[in-house]
Amino acid sequence: MSLQIRKERVAIYPGTFDPVTMGHMDIIQRAAKQFDRLIVAVLNNLSKNPLFSVEERTDLLRQATQDIPNVEVDSFRDLLVNYVRQKDAQVIVRGIRTVTDFEYELQNASINHNLDPDAETIFMMTNPKYSYLSSSVVKEIAHFGGNVSDFVTPEVELAMKHKFKRMDGGVKP
Repeated sequence: MSLQIRKERVAIYPGTFDPVTMGHMDIIQRAAKQFDRLIVAVLNNLSKNPLFSVEERTDLLRQATQDIPNVEVDSFRDLLVNYVRQKDAQVIVRGIRTVTDFEYELQNASINHNLDPDAETIFMMTNPKYSYLSSSVVKEIAHFGGNVSDFVTPEVELAMKHKFKRMDGGVKP
């Protein structure tokens, strides 16, 4: 009898997560069921001016995912395919809300496949109730004192209130 050892199925869900929304959480929860280990990787994107630092975003994600045992949170500032190799992952998970998202993500998946043919990308359709939701929209609503409790976790909502209270020019929620 031969003993076969199955390789751990590892996926990377990369993103800016500024902030993590319920749409992101939907993808995280569903992807975690498909893989042995899901690494939610916060991109340190030098071309964006995020509301939260990388450390704040990773901390908020850790709080949001603490009850999902096979999820770990990390950050990176390299090419995604290099990070995938470093983590010995086989799959990149991307959430899709709209046709526009699909076109953008298909281009990125094609580039990543060209850079590393072993890095597969899977697309997960976001739950329709979150199809309109984006981090940018959530930040704008919170900035002007609107209620974002249906869009983010309580920890993220509180962090956004504190952040906007400290910023000049923002309406204090």
